Formats: sequence, structure tokens, C-alpha cells
Amino acid sequence: MKRYTDIRKQTENRFLNLYEMDALTESGQPFSYYFASRNDTDQIKARTHDAHAEGIVIYPVLKEEPDKLVLIRQYRYPIDAWLYELPAGLIDGEETAAQAAVREMKEETGLTFTVYEGGDSSYRRAFFLGAGMTDESSQAVFGYASGIPRTDFKEATESIQVLFADRAEAKRILREERVSLRCAYLLIQFIHSDAKFPFAFLE
Repeated sequence: MKRYTDIRKQTENRFLNLYEMDALTESGQPFSYYFASRNDTDQIKARTHDAHAEGIVIYPVLKEEPDKLVLIRQYRYPIDAWLYELPAGLIDGEETAAQAAVREMKEETGLTFTVYEGGDSSYRRAFFLGAGMTDESSQAVFGYASGIPRTDFKEATESIQVLFADRAEAKRILREERVSLRCAYLLIQFIHSDAKFPFAFLE
């Protein structure tokens, strides 16, 4: 049974919009449900039922020191606080996830990113972020980062600090700091990885 009768766009913003859904309970009772989407009205996933990724999150091992991971600390307006994250961003137009990762890494950190192509591809497919609030999905891109950090490529609306975290610092961040969920789970993975084979967990 279809669980909604109509969906209406409530806002007209460039990057993200609010939708109102005339939803139905399991027993068929109507109620209003609200969610956010980056997609146009005819491309929201309640209508298309696909799972394409709107964005990427980057797992960047430092090439010169593979016992360290590149993180960012970014001011986030909705929580009025700085948050520890992995570099991430949206896929533009016809970009592949790998191309988006290379571009976003340069924009957010100034570093060069080389994509790791090995391992099981199922770990790099799109996964949903918070389906109770949005239809957005994202996929992870793994690889090596190199160069000297710079933040002058970032957008004017972004406040970003770049850092290299070893395992001890990763544990401290998980214990003491505000951390995004994607970053937290991948930091746990990093803590238990081997610097000699940093992507062995993808096999």
C-alpha cells in the first residue's frame, strides 16, 4: 500500500528545501510529514525510489604519514559550535564520486587527494544519512592525501581548520569533542586499522 497521497514543496532555496507529505499511517490514517531534500520536486526519492548519492564523505589517510588521518574542524551554524568532521561535500552535475572527492579535498583542505580503488565496491555505494528527516544519501571515498594544508580555496561561508590526527588524538576527539556521526564511525575504523595496510578493512 502506498504510504502517502501527495507531496508539496514548501520552500524555494538553492541547496535544500522543505517538503510536506500527505502521509498515511500503517492503518491508512492521514497525517502531515515534513522532510528536507536537495532534489527537485520530480526527483525526490519518495517518487523515484532510487538511492543515488547527492554527496560524498572522504576518508583521507596522510600519504607521508599513513598512521594519521586528515580531519577538519568546521563551524556549523545549526549547532552554533565547531564540529570535528571528515572532509565532505556535494557531487556537482555529472561528476563521479571520486571526482567530487578530489575537488572537495582541494577546496576544504588545499590537499591533493588520490583515490584508492581497491577493495569491495559494496563499501563505497550510497547509504542514507538520516531518513527520518531527509532523503539525502552519501557515499564514502577512500584514499591518500598529500601536500600542505591551505584553506583559502574554501567558500566564504565556510570556517574550516585542517588537522592531522593520529590514533591517540582520534581517541581523544571521540572522548571529548563534538563529532559528526560519519566521522565518529570512520574514526573508530581508523583507530583499529594498520598503518602498513590502511585500507585492509575494505577487502
